Amino acid sequence: RGSARGLSPPITSLFPPTVTSEQIEHLHRRFKQLSQDQLTIRKENFDSIPDLEFNPIRGKIVHAFFDKRNLRRESDGLADEINFEDFLTIMSYFRPIEMNMDEEQLERLRKDKLRCEPCPAPRRGGPGRGCPHPAPLSLPVLFHMYDSDHDGKITLQEYRNVVEELLSGNPHLEKESARSIADGAMMEAATICVGHMGPDQVYEGITFEDFLKMWQGIDIETKMHVRFLNVDAIAHCY
Repeated sequence: RGSARGLSPPITSLFPPTVTSEQIEHLHRRFKQLSQDQLTIRKENFDSIPDLEFNPIRGKIVHAFFDKRNLRRESDGLADEINFEDFLTIMSYFRPIEMNMDEEQLERLRKDKLRCEPCPAPRRGGPGRGCPHPAPLSLPVLFHMYDSDHDGKITLQEYRNVVEELLSGNPHLEKESARSIADGAMMEAATICVGHMGPDQVYEGITFEDFLKMWQGIDIETKMHVRFLNVDAIAHCY
């Protein structure tokens, strides 16, 4: 059903020059395997990736591929299916760090991924093109994973939900402990983003601007990636 070599310039430009046409071709083969040689893939197609089955935030990872905010679409909500161009868009956010990269290659990759156009127009306080500080493209996608109700803000309950999912595989950690960790992190976020708060002041949640402040100085590219390149269905996300 066609080759990735025939992709138009707008599609291939999703990746920086350091990504070769052979790597894009490899992604195209991976897409065809997931889609069973169809032109689009749906959420259920991700069931064929064994390592995702045991990932505690599997649902959020798959969700990210269909979140219209990540697909640079004007409308909100979830897409029923995505094509190869959509797949490339999401993969460009999470291009993995190779284990054999030297420091110079790592620095080039960081610069490749440091852009200032990760999101569609701001919606209800969410991240948008008006962001004054360049940020890794994966940060808005990560923000969307937390912001499950699409209101442009990560509330305490949304943060608790993610922390509970992440720690759900630890049999020695009770749910109440996970809630305490989330509550403490939210208090720290308020301190970083707001500063001293009065006794009657309530921190309503983490905005994208707050989110950028919290990640400042942290190399997210070495902390999180999704790898679907191997045709034998190896996937990683951490």
